[in-house]
Amino acid sequence: MDESYNNRTSLVKGAKDIAKEAKRHAAKKVSKVVNRAADEYSSQRNYSQFQNEDDDDDDGRYEDYASDATEGHDDEDEIYEGEYQGVPADGKPRDGHDSLGQLVSDSMRDRKDLEQERQADEEELAQQYELIMQECGHGRFQWQLFFVLGMALMSDGVEVFVVGFVLPSAELDMCVPNSGAGWLGSIVYLGMMMGAFFWGGLSDKVGRKQCLLIAMSVNGFFSFLSSFVQGYGMFLFCRMLSGFGIGGAVPIVFPYFAEFLAREKRGEHLSWLCMFWMIGGIYASAMAWLIIPHYGWSFSMGSAYQFHSWRVFVVVCALPCVCAVVALTFIPESPRFFLEMGKHDEAWMVLKQIHDTNMRARGEPEKVFTVNRIKLPKHLGELVEMQSDSANPVAKVLFRIRTELRGIWLTFMKCFNYPVRDNTIKLAIVWFTLSFGYYGLSVWFPDVIHHLQSDEYASRVKTHNNERIEDFTFNFTLENQIHTNGVFVNDRFISMKLKSITFIDSTFQNCYFDDVSTVGSLFKNCSFVEAFFYNTDIDDSKLVGSRIINSSFHHNKTGCQMTFDDDYSAYWVYFVNFLGTLAVLPGNIVSALLMDKIGRLSMLGGSMVLSGISCFFLWFGTSESMMIFMLCLYNGLSISAWNSLDVVTAELYPTDRRGTGFGFCNAMCKLAAVLGNLIFGSLVGITKAIPILLASTVLVGGGLVGLRLPDTRGQCPDVELHYPAAFTHVPVRLLLNMLS
Repeated sequence: MDESYNNRTSLVKGAKDIAKEAKRHAAKKVSKVVNRAADEYSSQRNYSQFQNEDDDDDDGRYEDYASDATEGHDDEDEIYEGEYQGVPADGKPRDGHDSLGQLVSDSMRDRKDLEQERQADEEELAQQYELIMQECGHGRFQWQLFFVLGMALMSDGVEVFVVGFVLPSAELDMCVPNSGAGWLGSIVYLGMMMGAFFWGGLSDKVGRKQCLLIAMSVNGFFSFLSSFVQGYGMFLFCRMLSGFGIGGAVPIVFPYFAEFLAREKRGEHLSWLCMFWMIGGIYASAMAWLIIPHYGWSFSMGSAYQFHSWRVFVVVCALPCVCAVVALTFIPESPRFFLEMGKHDEAWMVLKQIHDTNMRARGEPEKVFTVNRIKLPKHLGELVEMQSDSANPVAKVLFRIRTELRGIWLTFMKCFNYPVRDNTIKLAIVWFTLSFGYYGLSVWFPDVIHHLQSDEYASRVKTHNNERIEDFTFNFTLENQIHTNGVFVNDRFISMKLKSITFIDSTFQNCYFDDVSTVGSLFKNCSFVEAFFYNTDIDDSKLVGSRIINSSFHHNKTGCQMTFDDDYSAYWVYFVNFLGTLAVLPGNIVSALLMDKIGRLSMLGGSMVLSGISCFFLWFGTSESMMIFMLCLYNGLSISAWNSLDVVTAELYPTDRRGTGFGFCNAMCKLAAVLGNLIFGSLVGITKAIPILLASTVLVGGGLVGLRLPDTRGQCPDVELHYPAAFTHVPVRLLLNMLS
């Protein structure tokens, strides 16, 4: 009897508890509807997930943030992905939106208040995201991403060096006149400048991974295609588009990788990532040394199609880009970008992938990712022009392109809004001055070395005057000689090469020329009487003021002849570039180890000032060995400035304009490279004073400007460096409850 009574009592008590719980849930849902109608829900949502409320409130407060991909949600409160964009499953208005997703109450509010609210959201998200990345840890996932993005950065380094290595051979092979020489270097940098601005801005709109994948694909395709085209104009066009594609590498790679790193790891590992640019330079130098001088590595299809060794080099240099494209397909989009776009589920899945990958590598697969709610910044409504569905496909494509370009421009203009305007101007100045000095001297150093080599070579020339040679067979190479007032009678020039040979006022009577190749050789004011030419490259361009009397030419070699046999100057140029690139290795290691210890700004300003001071030692560069030493010293000192500048630029901009800001700064870098090539290249062999003073001035000035930038060491992006102080305070107690 007592047992039956106890059972009934328990049943009644349980029923009362169920009724009370149902009543409490109903009251909470009614309260939420009232809050939404008053447009107060959005402001509550910004902070409610971090407040330390009672357990009763915690049960239902985050229903709008719980992801289907997360655990612990009830069936009756189950939501779908569209609810994160303000569109509920039942189709009724929520979060200040009508059933079509159009803004209702927010449009009536002051724009400034909405922007301030979004800024506060961004600050809280930045703080929470930092703690989430700390929970995910640093391990296998980041290292996999490190090598994938490193291949993309390596492709950028290869592209820069390919220009200098291919330029002499391509212009000679395609018979480019002096008026067209040098366009290859400028056109590639112009393509990279446009690509940096375009791809960097587009990455803030459609995502880091997608933009980087397309940009690298464009680079790989046109790099490969450029190795087969025969005309110089088409070759320039392909290399320009190749540069346009690779221009997106640097502006995307560094923001992309930075968004997967915790604050204490960011400076060091972004510096290690810079080493891949050095590896790209070493790879290009080594391949040029192994391939280009080997003229025998070529084939031809008649006289219309020639595929020489430098074209093989271009194909080989496209391989890192191909590897980067394949590897990029296996890595996820940046979760920070997903959160910026309001895609909570996608961001959560990527963060969980990072956490699980790192935990399995540590031998802790049982460790659970405890985050199930992440702050989403408020999205401000913008008027968007809609395209008619009945429009033809071409009009739709053009409309999409115009829309994206307009979006890039609007984002770019945000980089000049307070408070990031001053940082943008300072960064542009530092990028421009560092690039102007670096690329200008990079052109000047090899040309000066080549000028010294030419002077030394000219000093060893042998001069022959008033000689007479009869009935002699020349079947060997003549090099670096000047023959004046010579007489050659019944002589045979068979299967030989004339390298830097000049005949002046000489007479060739009844001479036979068969299979003769000339490099840098001329016949000035000479006379050819009853001479016979067969399979030679001697034409009007090499017969300067000469007379041809009863002589005949048969099967002349057409086109520009290339030969690297016994030409050790080509090997020397590649070896010098290899040494200059290898010299940055100590600077890379030092900058990576000290980036988070002495600070980005100290390293940036100090490196640029020291680089500027080192330029003054060029006064003492009177020999090849001294100039090579100065080249290595300059590269080793300047690399720390490049590394710290990459880190500072990635950290100074907020997420919604990080790619755009980085792309603009990198575009200024490429513009400075073009100007540096033109200005410094025109001063070779004229004077040392102007290049030295110009490089020193811009480097020291840029270093002093860099010291005026905000220090990003130990700071969370999107918080204190980008917004006024009134919006940067987040109570400590809120940070303790961000992980549930």
